[in-house]
Amino acid sequence: MELPLDHFRLIGVNPSATSEEILRAFQLRLDKTPDEGFTYEVLTQRSELLRLTADLLTDPESRREYENLLLNGSSGLEFSSNREVAGLILLWESGSPKEAFRITRKALQPPQTPALGSSREADLTLLAALTARDSAIQEQQLRSYSNAADFLQEGIQLLQRMGKLVDRRRELEEDLVALLPYRILDLLSRDLKDQESHKKGLSMLENLIIKRGGLEGNNKSEYSDYLNQQEFEAFFQQIKPFLTVQEQLDLFLELQKRGSLDAGFLVFISLTAIGFSRRKPEKLFEARRILKKLNFSGLDSMPLVGCLDLLLADIDQASARFSSSSDENLRDWLNNYPGNKLEAMCIFCKNWLENDVLVGYRDIDSKEVDLDSWFEDREIQEFIEKLENKSIKTTIKPNFQKQQIKRESSTNITEDFDSSLGNVDERRLPWPGGIKKEFETLDIQETKFNEEIFKNKSIEAYKYLIEKIAVLKFSFGEFLKDQEIIGRSPYLIYLYAFLLLFTFGIGIGFLRNNYKNSIKDDAVVDKPFVALDKNQKVSDKDIIQEKKIKPLNELKSIPEKSTAINSSKFKELTTASPSLEDIRALINIWLLNKGNYLAGKTEINLSKIVSNGLINRTIEERQNDINKGIFKEINSQIQKIDLESQTSSRIVVLVQLDYQERIIKNSGEFVNETSLNPLKVKYILGFSNKSWKLVDFVSGL
Repeated sequence: MELPLDHFRLIGVNPSATSEEILRAFQLRLDKTPDEGFTYEVLTQRSELLRLTADLLTDPESRREYENLLLNGSSGLEFSSNREVAGLILLWESGSPKEAFRITRKALQPPQTPALGSSREADLTLLAALTARDSAIQEQQLRSYSNAADFLQEGIQLLQRMGKLVDRRRELEEDLVALLPYRILDLLSRDLKDQESHKKGLSMLENLIIKRGGLEGNNKSEYSDYLNQQEFEAFFQQIKPFLTVQEQLDLFLELQKRGSLDAGFLVFISLTAIGFSRRKPEKLFEARRILKKLNFSGLDSMPLVGCLDLLLADIDQASARFSSSSDENLRDWLNNYPGNKLEAMCIFCKNWLENDVLVGYRDIDSKEVDLDSWFEDREIQEFIEKLENKSIKTTIKPNFQKQQIKRESSTNITEDFDSSLGNVDERRLPWPGGIKKEFETLDIQETKFNEEIFKNKSIEAYKYLIEKIAVLKFSFGEFLKDQEIIGRSPYLIYLYAFLLLFTFGIGIGFLRNNYKNSIKDDAVVDKPFVALDKNQKVSDKDIIQEKKIKPLNELKSIPEKSTAINSSKFKELTTASPSLEDIRALINIWLLNKGNYLAGKTEINLSKIVSNGLINRTIEERQNDINKGIFKEINSQIQKIDLESQTSSRIVVLVQLDYQERIIKNSGEFVNETSLNPLKVKYILGFSNKSWKLVDFVSGL
């Protein structure tokens, strides 16, 4: 066997050492015999090899010949089979444990496996344990903790296979446990291009925290002797800057589900960081909802919630939150601030964001916070305007004789918005800026007309009028939205509400007079109901049954089929009860055209099947990308589609997508990639101008 060792390294001297230095080193090596438990036979062979080397290097002629061999490229020493183990021990002692471990491991594997129970097997097994541990120590000194763990794991597996040295194996296992935090740090601190190592580090971090019993360390685990709570907190603070804000949010959400209160608070902080840094104000609502559910003893949450209210331009509510704080020092500071209270709240919010929220993330630059740029941002302004518009709710009474317009306080508005968001994850939304309900129609409940007015009419006439009124309602809502009337002035709301009632009155009278002629035109009306005998009793279930057309809500979910759709040949959906296949085709056209437009390939022209609000959102998103010098490559495939609800003017379907989005600079440089499978999206279709249009969607349900 040839070993990567020369005579100078074997005895432990420099090539320039004198004969006296060589003899002195020889004597020290003889006196310092390894006492780890090697057999007498192999230790005797070790001493003999040292003696032969000392004789060669102290003889001038032999040394000269050997040095010439080294100069001519000779490397390594040959050892006879009965001296191989002794040579490996000397290689280990010379400071090369990794080389010694690899060769020893190979010698213990077939076909070189020594005889069972022989002294050679015992010496090689012991040497494998010693060299594995020293190799790990050497890698730790180089801060290569993952490589160190690999040596320990290989040593443990080898000892398990050999069935020897249980105590040595336990030492290696303890070393491996103690090494875990350093391994995690090593894997996570690597370049983000090494995604495999990063994912492995994240998984190991989550498992470590779970075994400890959450961030609080409530469980007694195998790591308690090596990583107490104080040490863990220091370790975690060192780990955080290597994680993105979304990675931390996912981790804390999982830990919160397992009952960790500390993780719940960090979820609140992470959501706030995403909301502010990425200009996603809806995340602030979600953060506030999380904070309100936390039950921390001694936590004064009022100033924190006040900061969120301030960022959402609710000054009165923010002031009330700060005034409700249990911190007397804070209240005194606010009350005695030389400027106005708003300025004081802004200073507090700015410091909180800079020092507690926007720090410790790999993808957030914790630069100085600029609140002015936050409020000047166009998306923030639009979001706040939508909240103000949401404060006006219109309710039309069932008899169409009374209409009430109610102005709600900002507190009620934001509370309602909190509940509507639920657990929506913004990173799953293909639209920047969150859930934007561009299309908001008047909330008209299902109406039951007075039986005395229609006592001489059949159920067909009743159903017919309901459908026609719904069409008028939806068209009027589209008109208001397209003309941007809603939101401009509350007085205009009163005016158009009156016009709406007037239109309904005329429409009902006209429809009643022309009902007999209209009811015969099945191709136009396409009515989904059954003509009943006058004396037949009608149940609610009977009303919704049809004679020729199968209702949409009786269809089962239809799995996605690989069908190519030509957008230029797609026709409007004019039937009263479109099939799931028709709806899927419409959504596919939308996804295809939106993806091409955001990639800068084509223009978007889907006004016949998509609402203007949705198209304008897409145009605005593309304009923002152009300003940033980027474009998006989006690939969306429908995997499943299910019906959630259906009325004569509104259809809601639930869709599961395979969604992939790549952000690329105009120069061709890759920026980011998001891949979600499945991405759950709720699509909403409305009936307008005698055809169905896609009017809104909500992602990440």
